[in-house]
Formats: sequence, structure tokens, C-alpha cells
Amino acid sequence: MTAETFLNDAKEIENEITENRRFLHSHAETGFELTETVAFVKEKLQEIGCECADCGKGGVVALVGKGESDCVFLLRADMDALPIKEKSDLGFSCDTGNMHACGHDMHTAMLLGAAKILKKHESEIEGTVKLIFQPAEETLSGAKNMIENGVLKNPDVNGAMMIHVLAGFPIKSGTVIIPNAGVGAPAADYFTINIQGKGCHGSTPHLGIDSLSVAAHILLGLQEISARELGVADEALLTIGSLHGGTAGNVIADTAVMQGTLRAFDDKIRDKIKKRLVEISESIGNAYHAKITVTFGSGCPTLINDENLVKEVEENTKELLGAELVVNASAFGDENTHRGGSEDFSYVSKEVPTVMLGMAAGEPEKGFQYHQHHPKVTFDEGVLKIGSAVMAYNAFKWLEDNN
Repeated sequence: MTAETFLNDAKEIENEITENRRFLHSHAETGFELTETVAFVKEKLQEIGCECADCGKGGVVALVGKGESDCVFLLRADMDALPIKEKSDLGFSCDTGNMHACGHDMHTAMLLGAAKILKKHESEIEGTVKLIFQPAEETLSGAKNMIENGVLKNPDVNGAMMIHVLAGFPIKSGTVIIPNAGVGAPAADYFTINIQGKGCHGSTPHLGIDSLSVAAHILLGLQEISARELGVADEALLTIGSLHGGTAGNVIADTAVMQGTLRAFDDKIRDKIKKRLVEISESIGNAYHAKITVTFGSGCPTLINDENLVKEVEENTKELLGAELVVNASAFGDENTHRGGSEDFSYVSKEVPTVMLGMAAGEPEKGFQYHQHHPKVTFDEGVLKIGSAVMAYNAFKWLEDNN
């Protein structure tokens, strides 16, 4: 099949892809609790003749292809939204207090579109395309859960790809951004620091242990990790985003809780920061007679873009869209290449060759001035058909070339 076939197929179902996206957007759900979303995805897969199965908590898997070889290529879409009250004023806004402010509704709709295109040409597909619809990306938990429940097995996956849309990005909508080989997204960890002091009357601080004062010293102490313990090439960020303690102005706070995140482009640096975070927090706590408990919640390693797969996908995508709609991430400079949020698809990249593509989905000068995670963010739905074609064509071509 030619690249033009995939573009034409995607254009034919553009309205359907858009309708699917709008339903998903207006029924935004978070984390692993994706009851309506999962039911909708299964219904749409079954409508096009794809058998689907649950995988782990809130995950869905479907297969397309003749399955006559051992080659399996995986396409992934994340399905979860954020606990954000929407202020976009779209006619299909979500009114539940959740919002697809990161574009996962776009990803899911594009993969459903790709599934329909691939199913139409199933007899021509060498090997198998595995489609996975993943929960809980925002909490960096869903991919790991699906892997632990066998998503990369039976049949075994040989390569994997995902697309992430980018709102408010200053290049033409529909442009595909090819990543550099190597680290494509930083490792991340969420952490909580609990400080147990000793409450007392504000007029007798010597009788207590001020948990807020301890928290303040810990906060300042942790800043020294970046300032004095990392070199200029050690790209990492440590953020304390929440500090709570105390109930009244005349009471020495008995307890305080700090929460934050750390991100690093090198897993060794990640491990070093985690170790020092615990050591500094506990040492300061000991110095001021407070009990410190540091716990790490969900997190993920660095995402690695496979060099060979990056090259193959770049060539295939240029065949499909033309060179003018494909740009390498290096064109934006190191500052823009090494930034952005973490991505739990990194767990897949640790197991099989993987590539994470970006796709511009709204230029600021055309009214798409807000970025991901903003309550007013909107996305250019014109890119949906392009995303579906890119997914389907790359899966088809990879299997054709690697059989």
C-alpha cells in the first residue's frame, strides 16, 4: 500500500475521529478509574471488528494483523485526564471537575482511527500491530501496571511508538517532531516528607519541637543539592510544591508535610538525588529533634528513543507527510530538547526499542495560546486525521521492513 492510501483512509474517517475525541473530552476521567472511557474504547474497537481484552487495572489491548510472523509493533495511547476544572468554553467541555488538559483524548481518538485504518487493510499487514490504551499516565503508574500484567507478551513486542500532541507550539499544526536518539524525557519521582515535631503553646516554644521551622530548614537544605552537588552537565530539577503544617497562629505546629517532585535526564543522577534527599532531610530532622519520614510515590525512569527506530520512523513519516511537515527536535536547540514532562512510556522503552513523537496541535497566533495542563487549553482537531495516519503507516511500514 502507498502512503497516500493511509492519508486518504484517515481523511475519510476524520469526522468519526473528531466525534470520538469530543465524547472522550466531555467524559474526562482520571487515574485508573476510567469506567466510561474504557467502555467507549471497547465499544469502538468492537465496532470495527477488533477483539479487545482488559490488561491490568483500566488498560485495554487489541491486536490487528495476519499474525503470520513473530514481528509485533506496539502503538500506545494514554486515556486519563487531570483533576482540573475546565475553563476552555468549548461546546463539549467536561463539567465533572476533570479535564483532558494534556491531550490524552486526542491520543486515544487518533489510535482508534489508526485501528480502523489498519483493520481495513489487515490482510496486507505483515505480523501484528498491538494497540494499547493505557490508564494513569498522569500519575506515572499505568504503563508499569500494564507491563506487570503482560502487555508486552503474548505476542512479544519488538518495537513501540507513541505520539504526544503539543498545544500552543509555534510551528504549523500537524507537524511531526522527530526526537533525537537517546533520552527523550526525564525520569521523575514524587515524594513526601513527613515531619513529626512536638506541639505546644506559642508562648513556650522551648517546650515543643517546631515542625514548620524544621520544614523550612529542610526546604533550604534541599536547594543545595542543585546548587552545590550537581555539575553543570547534570540536568535535574528538584521542586517542593507543597508545604502544610499548623492550625493556629499561637500554636507550635506538631506536624508538617512537604511534597515535591524530582526530574533528571540520567538515572544515576536520579538515584544520587533521591539518596541525598533522604540524607539531608533526616539529618536536619535529627539536628532539631524531629522525626522525619521520606516516602517516594509513583515515578518513572528516563524514556529512551531507540536510534534505529528513530531513523526508520523519520523516513516513514516523511514518505507519508512530506519533508515540510516533519522536523527533527534538534532544530529547536538543546534548551527545548531537554525539557518537558516525564512520560511513563519510559517503562516500555526499557524493554523494547521505542520512539516518542511530538505533534504540533495549535499555533498561538491562531488562538491556541495555552499550553498543556492549563484550564483554558484547546487543541487543533485538524491534526487528528494526521496522527491516525502517522500511527497506522509507521506500524505497517515497520512490520513490512522488519519481516
